Amino acid sequence: MATTSAKLEKDDVWRMENCPADSVALGRAAWTLLHTAAAYYPDRPAPSQMESMRLFMSSLVENYPCFSKEFKQYMEEEPIRVGSKKKLSEWLCKQHNKVNEKLGKPPFDCAIVFDRWLQGSCKQCEQ
Repeated sequence: MATTSAKLEKDDVWRMENCPADSVALGRAAWTLLHTAAAYYPDRPAPSQMESMRLFMSSLVENYPCFSKEFKQYMEEEPIRVGSKKKLSEWLCKQHNKVNEKLGKPPFDCAIVFDRWLQGSCKQCEQ
């Protein structure tokens, strides 16, 4: 039994390292990138940084395969907020939760975005 489990884990690792990413992996990677970028965004961005973030988001949403028409619609209904790290992170968390709701996933607590993507909220993150 242990041999079968070890082989499955080895097969999973091999697939993860050698096969194209599936929609779950692409989505997780995109959200990690976006939330991390928002967490490190300046508290008081320069106009050029605000424009850069707008362009980055619109380009990513237009070109990255895991974003759907619905997410583009969310951005049209509520344009990206780039006035500060806090505003951007809150906006992004709200958009992420709209996607989570559509997928039947639980919402993320937007009050802890910096714990999750900037500071790390547990010892495991420090390894």
